[in-house]
Amino acid sequence: MTRVLYLIACAAGPTQYVDEGVRAAQADGWDVCLILTPSAAAWWEPRMRELVGLTGHPVRSRYKLPWEKDVLPKADAMLVAPMSCTTLNKWGAGIGDTLAIGIPSEAVHMGVPVVAMPYFNQAQGSQPAVTRSIAALREQGVLFLDGPDGYEMHPPKQGDPKSYPWDRALAGVRRQVGL
Repeated sequence: MTRVLYLIACAAGPTQYVDEGVRAAQADGWDVCLILTPSAAAWWEPRMRELVGLTGHPVRSRYKLPWEKDVLPKADAMLVAPMSCTTLNKWGAGIGDTLAIGIPSEAVHMGVPVVAMPYFNQAQGSQPAVTRSIAALREQGVLFLDGPDGYEMHPPKQGDPKSYPWDRALAGVRRQVGL
């Protein structure tokens, strides 16, 4: 039986290469369902069919309406990556105003393993809310990958979104699910 991974991507630089993250997760044995923030979905809008074809699932970016059925299989694990500073701070404050925040913030309290790996610069990371938000996620059981085992913040205007370490993110997922 194939394990299902929800890959949840924000409007952060590496999301323009999220197809590489999907392929890496698939090579790791996951059936990948992709959820994008509304801004990230706008980036991919011209190529959305490509992502649907790659995953074999609809790509979601909004909450479903009450009468709509769930179109994605149940997740065995979730990876929020790349996670923007905005998403981190909203999630850490308990604000689930997007599907990309609401799904993992509920799932972690339902026993689903959740991993988050950021992508933002050192200036953004210097905001006092960032430290509080990371602590809040960790307190809830989210594996937050930063530093040498995850993503190390880059200096402003010096990020390299193409070289986002998907392998570290997936290693974190394996660790969180006990593989």
